[in-house]
Amino acid sequence: MAILTDKTKLTLGVEVVLNTTSNPRTIQLVATGDLTTDGVTLDTVYEALKLFWRNDSTLPKFQFPMNPITNEQFDLVADAANVGWDWKDDTTRYLIKTGGWAIKDNAGVSKEEWAGIISLGSIAGADQPYFIQVAGGTVVNFQNTGPINQAVKVYGDLTHDNFDYRSYFQMFIRTQGKIYASAALTDIGQTVMTYKVYAFPLAESTDPTILDSDVTVGAFGITATWYAAPQNRTIGGVSYPFHVIIDGNSKTAEEIYEGIELMLRKATDIDKGAGTKIGKITNALAIFTPGVGLQTLLDSVGGVYIDNILTTDINRIKYTDDSGTVRSSPFIAALTLTFNSNLVNDTNANFHVYFTTNPTGDFGTADAVVVNDATPAAMTGSVGGLTSKTYTFAYEANVQGGRTAGTDAAITVVAIGLATAQYVLATGTIGRNTTNTVALSAALERNYA
Repeated sequence: MAILTDKTKLTLGVEVVLNTTSNPRTIQLVATGDLTTDGVTLDTVYEALKLFWRNDSTLPKFQFPMNPITNEQFDLVADAANVGWDWKDDTTRYLIKTGGWAIKDNAGVSKEEWAGIISLGSIAGADQPYFIQVAGGTVVNFQNTGPINQAVKVYGDLTHDNFDYRSYFQMFIRTQGKIYASAALTDIGQTVMTYKVYAFPLAESTDPTILDSDVTVGAFGITATWYAAPQNRTIGGVSYPFHVIIDGNSKTAEEIYEGIELMLRKATDIDKGAGTKIGKITNALAIFTPGVGLQTLLDSVGGVYIDNILTTDINRIKYTDDSGTVRSSPFIAALTLTFNSNLVNDTNANFHVYFTTNPTGDFGTADAVVVNDATPAAMTGSVGGLTSKTYTFAYEANVQGGRTAGTDAAITVVAIGLATAQYVLATGTIGRNTTNTVALSAALERNYA
């Protein structure tokens, strides 16, 4: 922004037009000459008015318009007859930068108060920030896109719109493909506003997880429901309460995050339930950290959980419950069995996965224990023409046969066919990862008829 800060660039009757015959008397700023639509600081207007009053023969007959509190806070005052000063119109008000003001009567009582709002941080010039002045209230766009430096009316008496918004303010920047941000009064340690400048930390940056268009993401079918009563979900065998449930619709963690972010840019109700939640002013529900995964956040009503996720994403999603505690599922390992062509081509081929050693019985004994997947169901079945088959394994919870949970599992896998695949045995380990693999390569059967 090229905000004007030189008082000598403001000329009476050109950039600044005064009306001393109206009630209230008015000051008009005109974007012409050296004053552009980028505006002028309030302090510069004050200094220019001092020059006008000093150098003009007529103006000193009237009450000087402004009383400085600081160089960013001013009163527009009234004379003994209670004829005061005001800005001509909103066009003028929105040209004023880095300042807040009050319109006062001759007793010093505020009729209007305007706070100066400034953003700290990077916002692209084409991106539209917006704000609300009541929790859950109407969305109002700032006058300009990009970084914010604008006055906002926070109070008006009975004759000046009759509202008091001094106890709440929240601003947002939410742009497709970028990390969202918001800031409220409490974020800058304030509870009540007055007519001065407030600087809010508000910045955006590229979101590397948002890769799809809104049209594509809209088809993912991600929805959210807010509940009045807690909804319990079981994580690691323990039930925890949540008040917001997102339906992941069997999409990847990245796609669920994209769906959530799209909802939070909507100007319509995104609550699939009976309530109303306008997307653009709803709290952030999740964050995604590349290389780590998705984590839900604590909403104003409680914790956020995601139903219907992919099994392969269990280790990449964490949930914040109603207490604000982050919960994660016990680690789920993956085991992939690969089959050679002799097993694939044998319609009778089957396989079994055993613990190599187990307190109940080792492989090679009548008490050998078949390994269960995370469902739990036995890891045994038909090859069925597949070249590979992947199982999940409850690494931190499986205690089959008295084994110690959270430890690597030595396994023995056997497979046998009839017409084309001989008996084959292979050993391996299920470790705490998702890349465990055991290859089964059966010799060609030449004797079975």
